Amino acid sequence: MNPADRTTTKQIRKSIMQDKSLSTYAHNIKIITQDGKVTLKGPVRTEDDKTSLEAKAVAVAGAGNVTNQLEIAPKQ
Repeated sequence: MNPADRTTTKQIRKSIMQDKSLSTYAHNIKIITQDGKVTLKGPVRTEDDKTSLEAKAVAVAGAGNVTNQLEIAPKQ
């Protein structure tokens, strides 16, 4: 992980943590940045969480640089 990737990941994480409307699941997703390409992984509660997280990542990394592999976890 190079310094630019680390910065990108940090900025996305900060943006996510500042959004209190997101579920705990959303706050705990994995953000993997490699050569400027971001992959989001993990379970989220709703389609809204999934969309919001992707938008935050795109705002930092740029359109076309985000792969959304988030899954909606079934309610228990």
